[in-house]
Amino acid sequence: MSRSGNCYDNAMMESFFATLKTECVDRRYPTRHEARTAIFEYIERWYNRRRHSSLGYLSPAEFEHRLARDNIGVH
Repeated sequence: MSRSGNCYDNAMMESFFATLKTECVDRRYPTRHEARTAIFEYIERWYNRRRHSSLGYLSPAEFEHRLARDNIGVH
């Protein structure tokens, strides 16, 4: 977070949670375990594999992989 009044701080997380609610959460699950499993699968199998414009049209998984690869040995 940065200073007060900077409306772009939470924009990406708000977008993520809006998408998550629309796609996955706005339904009833019989158990808490089933809800947690559905949300985990949504994030790991779909969301982290799709391309995001804010990451240069890379998936979050690919972005993190490249970041780790490029930062090996950098202190």
